[in-house]
Amino acid sequence: MTRPARPTTVPKVIDIPGELAASQEKYNGEAGRAFIEELPDLAAGFLDRWELEPDGPPMHGVSALVLPVVRADGGPAVLKLQLLDEESEGEPVALRAWDGDGAVRLLDHDEPTGTMLLERLDETRMLSDVPDTHQAVVTLAELLAHLTSFPAPPGMRRLGDIARAMLERTPRALDRIPDREARRLVADCAAAVREVVDEPGDRLLHWDLHDENVLASDRAPWLAIDPKPLAGDPGFELWPAIDNRYDPDDILWRFDAMTDVLALDRPRARAWTLGRLLQNALWDIEDGRPLDDDQLEIARRLRAHTA
Repeated sequence: MTRPARPTTVPKVIDIPGELAASQEKYNGEAGRAFIEELPDLAAGFLDRWELEPDGPPMHGVSALVLPVVRADGGPAVLKLQLLDEESEGEPVALRAWDGDGAVRLLDHDEPTGTMLLERLDETRMLSDVPDTHQAVVTLAELLAHLTSFPAPPGMRRLGDIARAMLERTPRALDRIPDREARRLVADCAAAVREVVDEPGDRLLHWDLHDENVLASDRAPWLAIDPKPLAGDPGFELWPAIDNRYDPDDILWRFDAMTDVLALDRPRARAWTLGRLLQNALWDIEDGRPLDDDQLEIARRLRAHTA
C-alpha cells in the first residue's frame, strides 16, 4: 500500500487519494468514478454502523481505500472499502477460511458492498523491506505452503475455468505478436498449460502474494493481506516471488527454492508458472501494451529449466 501524494479532501470524512481515483477511472471507467464519488458517504456510513473512529491518514492500493480506525472497545483495526468485483468478492471467503492463520484476520464484513473490517497490521514493516531477497522468497514460500494447505471453500473461482478460457484466447493473441521469438515463447506457455489443465487442483490460493502483500504483526512475524483467491494448484502461486525485485540470474534459484519449500512436483509447478506468464501476456496483448521483457525472460529461463 502507498500513501497519497496529493489527496482530494472530502471535508469531515476522509481524504480520497488522487492516485486511487486515477486508477479506478483507468481500470473501471464509469463504475470506478461512481465508486470514488460514493466513497465519502460509504466510509461515513460504516464508521457509524460499526462504531469506529478514524485513527490516521488513509492508505490505498490500486483498487481499495484502507482507513485506520479504532473500535468501540479501543482495539485498532482498518476499514477496507473497495469496488465489488469477481476478485474482491472472494476475499472475505478466503479470510474466513484461514481465520487469521497465516493471513490478516477478518473482523466484520458487509456482503452487498464488499466492505471489510480487518485487524490492523504494521503497514510500516513490509516483507519488501527485508534486504535479503532469498530470505524474503523463503518467507513467501513458507506462507504459501501454509495458506495452500487449506482446501478451497465451495463456490470459489476455479483455476481450471480460468486456464481453459486463457487457452481459448491464445490463438487470437498470438496473431497480434509481431516478434517471432516472443510469439513462440507465448505459444510454449500455452502448450505447458494444455498439459496440466485437466488437473487444476483444489487448494485455496492467494493468487497475489508478493512481498508488499505481506506485513508484520505483533501476533505473528508475517501475515498475508489482499488475497484474490482461487481454487487451484499451488504452482500457480509462484510467479510474484520470482518477479519481485527482479533479478534474471535469480529466477531459477527462486523457483527451485519455492518448489522445495512447498514440496511441489517441479514439472507441474513450472507448467502452472508458465500459465501465469501466459495470463499476464494475454492481458498485455488485449490491452494493446507491448509484452514485458522481464516477463519474457522469466518464461524463457523456466522453459529451459529441466532440473
